[in-house]
Amino acid sequence: MEDFPDNNPEPEIDDDSVIIEPEEAEIEGDFEGGEHLQLCVGMGIRQRRLDKYLNGRFGQFSRTTIQRLIKEQGVTVNGKPAKASQKLNPKDLVDLIVPPRPVRELVPEDIPLDVIYEDESIIVINKQANIICHPARGNTRGTLVNALVFHANKIATVGEDFRPGIVHRLDRNTTGVMVVAKDEVAHWRISKQFHDRTTRKSYLAITHGCPELDGDCINQPLGVHPGRREKYAIRHDIGKEAITFYEVLERFKGFALVHVKPRTGRTHQIRIHLAHIKNPIVADDMYGGKLVYPWQMENREPAVEEPIISRCALHAWQLEITHPETNERMKFEAPLPPDMQLMLEELRKYRCLKKAK
Repeated sequence: MEDFPDNNPEPEIDDDSVIIEPEEAEIEGDFEGGEHLQLCVGMGIRQRRLDKYLNGRFGQFSRTTIQRLIKEQGVTVNGKPAKASQKLNPKDLVDLIVPPRPVRELVPEDIPLDVIYEDESIIVINKQANIICHPARGNTRGTLVNALVFHANKIATVGEDFRPGIVHRLDRNTTGVMVVAKDEVAHWRISKQFHDRTTRKSYLAITHGCPELDGDCINQPLGVHPGRREKYAIRHDIGKEAITFYEVLERFKGFALVHVKPRTGRTHQIRIHLAHIKNPIVADDMYGGKLVYPWQMENREPAVEEPIISRCALHAWQLEITHPETNERMKFEAPLPPDMQLMLEELRKYRCLKKAK
């Protein structure tokens, strides 16, 4: 399998930066931790210490937490590293990575976890389908973080400082590798890697149709869909840069197995980009994918049957990071889940053509 070029890699962050307008009010929101925010200092603020300013804007975090975040280089002022004592003035731009929430706000739930790797700083899991990453409005239970809190209560290596920090997110029905930080320091250090473009991610997807090229780069800006807020779309007017490299691994009659490496991490990026080249992901009904039934695969008469796969056929296959404590470069891999493996077996049995060169 050929690797993809690394010239001028783009950020591998999963959410767009948020610009907060100049004001002094406390910032409230369903922050999951790991978000990159940019604050513009208001005109009424002069010579205020950075730590006091941030503590005033983020009342949910203690001043000690804010100071540790600054010390760990999770905050910059006007694009430069900052100290807690640095004085702020109007129009200064403060960039920060939001810390994870305190564990006391989270309810432990006995939800099975497929743990790939674990130590005192991080836990790497193979995320299952049909689970969201973090509690939010309308989804306060049954999330990955609820499962992590339950898991942490059973292991001796986790102390009072445990913060299940979601560093990057996968869509509800996307399976595969995810890394979670166990404390604030690990969280900020790994979040910074995503922001500084030093992580590497790759995915496997089963698409409708075969891409015309064996491999290519899709460079199309993405933004919120103009008509549906829960969707995203290619937006040349307001969209942010989004770059996806792909390589066709296997071709089938009417389908393909595609290896994808996103260079940016926009919401729904892979799903939208593959749909853009007329190869939507199987069962991704939001972006043009369809369910596939056994009778269709075998070219039989229509029958009442369960679909071969009932969720978006997208899997986070590999993730490469630098360990936040040891600085060791680490690569993790999650095998294909049973539903995608079954889909491939059916394709190889009934729709086999040839492998891509």
